[in-house]
Amino acid sequence: MSIHKKLTVGLVLTPGMVAIASAAELSGIRNYIEYSPAFSSAGQPSLQQLNDLKAAGFERVIYIAFSNSRGAIADEDAVVKELGMDYVQVPVIWEAPTKSDFYAFAGAMQREPGRKTLLHCQANYRASAFSFLYRVLYEGVTVADAKASMNTIWQPNETWKNLIFSVLEDNNISADCEGCDWTVKE
Repeated sequence: MSIHKKLTVGLVLTPGMVAIASAAELSGIRNYIEYSPAFSSAGQPSLQQLNDLKAAGFERVIYIAFSNSRGAIADEDAVVKELGMDYVQVPVIWEAPTKSDFYAFAGAMQREPGRKTLLHCQANYRASAFSFLYRVLYEGVTVADAKASMNTIWQPNETWKNLIFSVLEDNNISADCEGCDWTVKE
C-alpha cells in the first residue's frame, strides 16, 4: 500500500487527479502565512494538510526542524515525496541556529526560486525568521514589511534576533526601520 493511502485521511491524490484546496483549509495549518503565491511558511502541518498543500499546487516542502521534534510526522519525507512534491530538510537547533543553517535553506530555495514552497518547522518561529531573512535578502521585501509579517507570529528571542542581525549585517542591511521594534520580550 502506498504511503499516502496508508497515512492520510480524507483527500488522497492519485496521478491525473486534480483537486483544489481552499484558503480556509490551508489557514488551518498552525500559524500559516502566505507571503506570495509561491512562498508560505507555517508550523507543522498534519497528514491531511500535506494533502491539502499538494491540492493547492505546492511543489516543495522545506522542513527546518528535526524529525524527532514533538509533533513531527515521522515519515514526512516519504509522505511528501509520495504526494509528488519535493522535500528538503535542514535541521535547525532551536537554541543554536546558525548562519550556515539559513544559507542551506536559502540555497535550496535559490535552486528553483519559482517553485511553490511551504517552509515549516513546529510552530513557525524558526520558519518565520528564515522567511523574514529570505524575503529581505532575495525577494527585495523591505525590513519593515518582512518584520511586520514575522510579528504576526512572534517577536524573536535574543538567540534568533542575534542570528537575524548577523545575517543582515553580513549583507550590509540594517535591521533598523521605522516601526521595527526588536525589543526581546521575556
